Amino acid sequence: MKLNTLRPGSRKPAKRLGRGHAAGQGKTCGRGQKGQRSRSGGYHKVGFEGGQMPLQRRLPKVGFVSPTRGDTDEVRLHELAIPRDEVIDLLSLKSAGVVAHRVKRVKVIASGTVDKAVRLKGLAVTPGARKAIEAAGGTVED
Repeated sequence: MKLNTLRPGSRKPAKRLGRGHAAGQGKTCGRGQKGQRSRSGGYHKVGFEGGQMPLQRRLPKVGFVSPTRGDTDEVRLHELAIPRDEVIDLLSLKSAGVVAHRVKRVKVIASGTVDKAVRLKGLAVTPGARKAIEAAGGTVED
């Protein structure tokens, strides 16, 4: 459905409440007689069970989501070939799309192989990954 295909009658007009009994919704305006629901402002909050302890408060709280989740990421050795920069740092990994933009810390792990000599700057490196990078002719600056 598009706005230019709407025809008269495709939107139902709102009921005119309280405009006499000939209009069909006069006097009590369809709210019935007495009671909380007939009054203006007379209703309760979502989940209210008449004073009984509501279900969302009867059930135990479960789970935990760390606020620092997603701040760190791992980079494998073969992924170091993706950035075309001379010095690989956090910014170059983000711009190459190797890690997400929300990441604040990156650690290079010894998974896969490194084919070319790379220069790492400001990244954490595992001991095995450091050996593999230096064996390929690369350097790691802390």
